[in-house]
Amino acid sequence: MITTRQEKILKLIIDRYIKDPVPVGSKALSKILKCSSATVRNEMQTLEEKGLLEKTHTSSGRIPSESGYRYYVDNLMQPKEMNADDMMKLNIVLKNQQLALNDVISKSLQIISDITNYTTIALGTSSHNNLLKQIEVVPLDEESFIVIIVTDKGYVEHKNLRLNEVSLDDIKKTVNLINTLIVGTPIDEVNRKLEYEIKPIIGNYVMQHERIYEAFYNVFNDFTKEDVNIVGRHKILEQPEFTTNIDRIKEIYNKIEDREFLQKIEEDDDNNIKVYIGDETGIEKDVTVIKTKFKKGKEEGTIAIVGPNRMDYDRVLSMLEYLKENIER
Repeated sequence: MITTRQEKILKLIIDRYIKDPVPVGSKALSKILKCSSATVRNEMQTLEEKGLLEKTHTSSGRIPSESGYRYYVDNLMQPKEMNADDMMKLNIVLKNQQLALNDVISKSLQIISDITNYTTIALGTSSHNNLLKQIEVVPLDEESFIVIIVTDKGYVEHKNLRLNEVSLDDIKKTVNLINTLIVGTPIDEVNRKLEYEIKPIIGNYVMQHERIYEAFYNVFNDFTKEDVNIVGRHKILEQPEFTTNIDRIKEIYNKIEDREFLQKIEEDDDNNIKVYIGDETGIEKDVTVIKTKFKKGKEEGTIAIVGPNRMDYDRVLSMLEYLKENIER
């Protein structure tokens, strides 16, 4: 446990360090706390001994430790209402009834990334949980079609397909083959069945079978790719903590791009907003990840914001909560 004054000092240091990553000295705090610099130094020393502050080699001031940030998030941070400007920017997207859910999430993450200067990530529901229920084709003109894929979970995906000099009758025959032989297959296994069950026989039914097979193979290949959207990859690398060390930059960037790391972001079933600081993230000791799951109808996924430990926690949490509430509404 720490005293009320020590909590106040810790909060002041973290609030200042979030805005400006410069070690905080006792003199600056003594004026705010209306006590001597010596008193503040003693309290800062105690906080350092408890592992909540760290002393750098280049300054007599202190900076928050990973444990200090954790204490701040769990005990000192106050919930914060979104400011009107942030809300207005998000509402332009969130209130647009013409946008599909994926577009709403993607555009919202772009806005949050631009506002905060942090990296944002969205992960959709993994395709192996869906079985193919039906595939349909709607012709737009003589060369263009819309392929509609429906899963047993109620997920519907539209893909544009362009095939010149291919008859609609042959397209429909291919669709009938797929619906007859592959319905009920997990989505991420469809292409394997296309290759081993459809490809050997399609030439018996349609003329331009190679082109048609290739087109449908690509449609399902796009559909079964992991639904991952990373916005502002470079932004975390622009933070002062990382710009002086090329090896750290490469390591962090590689982790953000790593599929195993992304799966780890998504792995828990808790629907609350979670804050992972430093070593808890599995990325790097100076990196924080704030994430939450969302669910709207039969669609669900995970949204995460990645930034430095000196993240503007209350602002990020308020934006993430607002985005989650509006997606699920």
